[in-house]
Amino acid sequence: MGFEYVKALHIIFVVTWFAGLFYIVRLFIYQTEALEKPAAERNILKPQLDLMASRLWYIITWPSAVLTLIFGAWVLYYRWGYMQLGFMHAKLGFVFLLYLYHGFSHVLFKELQEGKARWNSTKLRLWNEVATILLFAIVFLIVLKSTLSMVWGIAGLIGLAILLMLGIKAYKNYRLKKGE
Repeated sequence: MGFEYVKALHIIFVVTWFAGLFYIVRLFIYQTEALEKPAAERNILKPQLDLMASRLWYIITWPSAVLTLIFGAWVLYYRWGYMQLGFMHAKLGFVFLLYLYHGFSHVLFKELQEGKARWNSTKLRLWNEVATILLFAIVFLIVLKSTLSMVWGIAGLIGLAILLMLGIKAYKNYRLKKGE
């Protein structure tokens, strides 16, 4: 298979992996909030949310993570020279953090499937933004192919993280005012 096909498949599975990671944590939030509902609501919501989370996790997110790794390694095989460049080391470091994020999300998934909520919905909303920050870091590194701009990139990531946290806090205050 030619390099361009392998690269295209890698990008496709990165996109589906991130889609799964973004949505699974939203489902974690809904599962956690469902556990706080009265029994009648909880007995309807929890089985449906558990089913949705299970299908997303095992049919989309996990396979996409594995296929991203396979096609990413294949891309590196074609472009092994990238391993001599600092930006690739930084990018792979962020990818490693993303797999750690995925692994810890799996722990949260298993706990919620058992009806145990380790974190409240606010902490989960913050957790959801970790994937966003990693996405920004990975995309900018691979597109710019430069660690020279990394200082600005890190400053931008910190700024983005602050904006995301402020947005989450504003949304929480908005929901509290509405009485949700």
